[in-house]
Order: sequence, then structure tokens, then C-alpha cells
Amino acid sequence: MEQITLSILGREYRVACRPEERNELLACAHYVDQKMASIRDGGKVLGADRVAVLAALQIAQELFGAKGTDDGEIAEVRRRLRDLTALADEILAPQEKLF
Repeated sequence: MEQITLSILGREYRVACRPEERNELLACAHYVDQKMASIRDGGKVLGADRVAVLAALQIAQELFGAKGTDDGEIAEVRRRLRDLTALADEILAPQEKLF
């Protein structure tokens, strides 16, 4: 396992990953960052926790809406969703102290 730093909405997060997953994880973090920035910049949602939830829902909808997936691809989508959920939990943990 190696440690990498991900930047999402201007905040940095250190996460562990396997070397062979590094590029994919960086691409996922970039994608999540873009989704969250788009929602935040839309101006209708306040708070990083709500932005994160809406971004997660959009990404999940995109994944579930994908056509022509087989069982192996579905398992991979589920794994990625678990990884994204864990990342969202890590990002939101400091927010909970505010409430």
C-alpha cells in the first residue's frame, strides 16, 4: 500500500491505495472534485456535506444508469461505490464536529 494525497474542493486528504490503483484513484478524486465544484458553483446548495451527498447521488445515478454491464462489471461498480462512500465518510468526518 502507498499513501497518496487527493485534493477535493481545495482540501487535501491522505489515503492508502495499492500502487496499481493509484492512477484510477487520482482520476476518481478529480472526477468527484469536478462534480462537487459544479454543484457548489451552482449556488443552490450550502455546506460541503450536502454538496458531497448530492455529488455521490449523481455519480451513483450515472453508474446505475450504465447500460450493458455484466456481473463482473457490476461487482466492480459496487466496489467503487464502497470506495467512494468511504472517501465521502472521510471527507465529512471533520464536519460532524461542527454540529
